[in-house]
Amino acid sequence: MRRTGSKPTIYDIARLSGASPSTVSAALNGSWKDRRIREETAQRIRDVAAAEGYSINMQARGLRKARSGLVGMILPAHDNRFFSSLSQHFTTEAWRRGLCPVIVSTRREPQEEVRSLESLLSYAIDSVFIAGATDPEALSRICHQVGLAHVFIDLPSMQSPSVVSDNAAGAAMLARKIIETMPAVDDPRRAKPYLLGGDPRLYASSRRIAAFREAVTEMRGHCDDDQVIACGYVPARAAEEMERLIDRIGGLPAGLFINSIPAFEGALSHLVLLPPAAFAQSVIGCYDYDPFGAFLQFPVYMVWQDSHALVQRAFALLDQGAKTPVLEMIPPVLVPPRTILPGTLSEQG
Repeated sequence: MRRTGSKPTIYDIARLSGASPSTVSAALNGSWKDRRIREETAQRIRDVAAAEGYSINMQARGLRKARSGLVGMILPAHDNRFFSSLSQHFTTEAWRRGLCPVIVSTRREPQEEVRSLESLLSYAIDSVFIAGATDPEALSRICHQVGLAHVFIDLPSMQSPSVVSDNAAGAAMLARKIIETMPAVDDPRRAKPYLLGGDPRLYASSRRIAAFREAVTEMRGHCDDDQVIACGYVPARAAEEMERLIDRIGGLPAGLFINSIPAFEGALSHLVLLPPAAFAQSVIGCYDYDPFGAFLQFPVYMVWQDSHALVQRAFALLDQGAKTPVLEMIPPVLVPPRTILPGTLSEQG
C-alpha cells in the first residue's frame, strides 16, 4: 500500500495495474505502440494513473528549455568509499563548470530511486548522473520522457549513455594475480581459489564472476561451482559465508577473491578472529580499494576503480550532447599489497 499523502510512482502504478514498470512507462509516455503493448492494457494503466493522480512534473518538463544551474547525482550510498569518491569528484567537476551539485542516496531501493529522480525534476535540474542504479531502465525512461540530459555511471542502461569500470578486465587481473601467487597447499579443498560476494544478477558482479571463472579455468584447468560463493553485498552475509567456507575446507583457501568492499568488510569481521599463522598459506584479493587494507596483518591485492575518470568521461558525454545508448569502459588498476594511493582530496591539488 502506498504511504498516505505520498506522491505515487511508476512502481505504485505498476503494482495497482498488474503491469511491469517498463510497460507502465511506455503506456504513459505514448511509446506503447512501438512496444507492441495492447491498447486495452495501455488504457487500463492510464486509468489507474489518473485515479492515483500520477504525473511527471510538467512544470519541470517545461523548464527544460531554461537553465537552472543545478546538476543532480543519484547514488546508492554515501558510506561506500567508491561511491563517496564518485560524489566528491562529481562535486568538483560541477563546481568547475559553474554548476551547483545536488546529491541524493537511495539505499539501493528502486522506489527510492524513482522518487529521488522525480524530486530532482521538480527542482528543474539541468542534468542528472545516476550511479549504481538497481533499475536503470526505469530511470532512463523517465529521463527520456521529460527530455532530461542524463548519464549512467557504474551500472549501465541499455537506453542511455553509460560509463562503467571495465569489470571483466579488472577481475581477470586480480584473479590471475591471486592464482599466480597462491602457495602450494597439500589439502585439495584448500588448494583452489575461491570467490566470495556479489550478485550474478547484477551487471558488475556478473562480469567479475565470469572473469574469475575464465581465469581459473585457463590457469587451473577447471572451476568448480563451489568455488563461487555469490552471497551478495551485505557484510553480515559475507561474514557467515566466510565462516562456513573455512569450516567446510578446514582453513583459509590458498586463494580468495572477495567481490566488493562491503563483502570484504563482512569477511574481515570473521578473519580478525583468526591467528596470524592462519594467513601464512593464503593470498587474498578484493575487487575494490580501501587504503586501510594496507595496514592489515595479511597482504591484500586490491582493484581501484578510477572514479575521477568515470566522472570526467560522464561529463564529457553530456557536454557532447550524447543521448543514444553508448557504453564506455574505464580500465581499473591493480593495487599491490601495502600500497596507499592518493586520496580524493589530495588528488584535487
